[in-house]
Amino acid sequence: MEWLNAIVQGTLLGGLYALFAAGLSLIFGVMRLVNIAHGDLIVLAAYLGLTVTTATGMHPMAALVIVVPAMALIGYALQRGLLNQTLGDDILPPLLVTFGLSVIIQNGLLEVYTADPQTLNAGALETASVAVGGVSLGILPLLTFGIAIAVIWGLQWTFYHTALGRAFRAVSDNQDIAQLMGLNRRHIFGLAMALALGVTAIAGILLGIRTSFDPSIGGGRLIFGFEAVIIGGLGNLWGTLVGGVILGVAQTIGAKIDPGWQVLAGHIAFLVILAVRPNGLFPRVSG
Repeated sequence: MEWLNAIVQGTLLGGLYALFAAGLSLIFGVMRLVNIAHGDLIVLAAYLGLTVTTATGMHPMAALVIVVPAMALIGYALQRGLLNQTLGDDILPPLLVTFGLSVIIQNGLLEVYTADPQTLNAGALETASVAVGGVSLGILPLLTFGIAIAVIWGLQWTFYHTALGRAFRAVSDNQDIAQLMGLNRRHIFGLAMALALGVTAIAGILLGIRTSFDPSIGGGRLIFGFEAVIIGGLGNLWGTLVGGVILGVAQTIGAKIDPGWQVLAGHIAFLVILAVRPNGLFPRVSG
């Protein structure tokens, strides 16, 4: 039963990792952009949630109605004002620029909020649980996993059943032809980043409720997100959920064997899958 509990808890943890990764997967799928600052943007969303809840007294989940649009606006402005200028055949400029952005965000948060760890107070939601077949399931992890499924389903539906999704796919397939057909690729890329950072806002709030955070933890969240994306297959949104679950289960089983192995076990699972399937478990098929 203890091993079953570890697997179940790891599966639920995978929902949070999938939310970390969904924005990365979307952005890579649309514009082939690898955003090194993604983890720090998750932390930024958590701090925005902290500011909103402190100033208004709102519950962190209710603060999403403010934080999600705010992060989406930041994403659109960031893409139109900075990142669009870096896109091209060379992958190095966006990597360098987003690395610099990561450093700026970390130091900005450190200056404003200090290095003291913070948490988002969600009250009873943090400790509430339900017993299912002898396994105790936390309401927050269950809610997180449900939100991850809903978000990925929503992104998938948007991608394949809306005009915006058709525009995303058009600029992803061939930017020049899409531009000739009347699509403003800079605007479309801005909308893609806005959507990605809206998802990042949800991930940041749930992270802040689940555990403490400080300005320096963005790098670790970025690694978890990258590993989930690569395990599932670059550009495959449902594969991202699978990747997150595999990563989460590996970590909880590793922690069950030895508490010091938690993060290491996840990295080992990532390396094993990468060695066997270099393109991930469910790589997106072109054409």
